[in-house]
Amino acid sequence: MSLDAKSLGLRAEDLGRKTLTAALAELIAVMLFVFIGAGTVVVVLGAFPADPSADTLIAIAVAHGLAIAVLVSATASISGGHINPAVTFAMVITGNLKLGPGLVYVAAQLIGAVIGALLLQLVFQDNVEGQLGAHAINEALVDGTGAGLIVEIILTFVLVATVFGAAVNSKGLGAVAPIAIGFAVLIDHLVGVPLTGASMNPARSFGPALVAGEWDNFWIYVVGPLAGAGIAGLLYTHVFLKNDD
Repeated sequence: MSLDAKSLGLRAEDLGRKTLTAALAELIAVMLFVFIGAGTVVVVLGAFPADPSADTLIAIAVAHGLAIAVLVSATASISGGHINPAVTFAMVITGNLKLGPGLVYVAAQLIGAVIGALLLQLVFQDNVEGQLGAHAINEALVDGTGAGLIVEIILTFVLVATVFGAAVNSKGLGAVAPIAIGFAVLIDHLVGVPLTGASMNPARSFGPALVAGEWDNFWIYVVGPLAGAGIAGLLYTHVFLKNDD
């Protein structure tokens, strides 16, 4: 395939009103996801700072999972309901989305994440906002940054494999696919929050990191999700779907 403006989606018609409308949907969805997801982290840790119990973990997992299910449902018919640069990356490298619109999506997602984190900073008192739900490796449990990277690759693989199986696959779940995607996020958080914070989403990590100034090991929350998403997308597209055909 030739790498020209048409194939890359860099023509005016590829970056026109439809793409911008979809990008706006992505911006709003990521903004709300950060506000709800990271906001839940701030709430539970701010309200119960001395008691980080299993209830805290469940609350964070449920908030992120249900938020994704709802927001994917709201945006699926507009933008495809990516709400995650890693999902967009997987869609681009598997040919489900052209590069030009994909770059616009990612820019919108990152901007939305920053707005969401700024809104959290505006809402919460300084003494409870903490790191605004920014992700970090739990060095008491995780054996170094390499292990943290593996965790993020695996968690994102689960998420993106679910996206492809439930939503991209023509034999998938159709209208109820957002529920499966939300459950993937939820179960990933149950194991991932105590380890790396369970990002799976560079935008979710980027917004709070930028606003709170928390950049420790941030590269893991970019490389891990992109690697996990890429592996899942390529495997599902070139092995599972082709075998099914």
